[in-house]
Amino acid sequence: MFELLSGSKGKVVGIHASGRLTDSDYKTFMPKIEERIDEYGKIRLLVDMEGFAGWDLYAAWDDFTFGMTHWHHFEKMALIGDATWERLAAKASALLMRGEVRFFDLSERDAAWDWIKE
Repeated sequence: MFELLSGSKGKVVGIHASGRLTDSDYKTFMPKIEERIDEYGKIRLLVDMEGFAGWDLYAAWDDFTFGMTHWHHFEKMALIGDATWERLAAKASALLMRGEVRFFDLSERDAAWDWIKE
């Protein structure tokens, strides 16, 4: 499931992705992100993946298509996690996104927020 984090303000959007994401999660939450993109043009996205367990097949497709549709709408993206595959996903995202992408360990959550807001 997705949850909007309390540090979100203006073009800075923080979300927590936890559990196994479904197509329904994307259909419900992504319009909220698109509203911010419509309002600000480009956003800064922080994704906290503590407790994230992956995607179902449709959600994986939703994630891919959202990223490919909005690859140029992210000034910065901070990914927070603790798994090796999450670190690799951040590196792959950096190749696909126009903005800067950084990975932060769970212990660096405050640094991730500081970076995304600067």
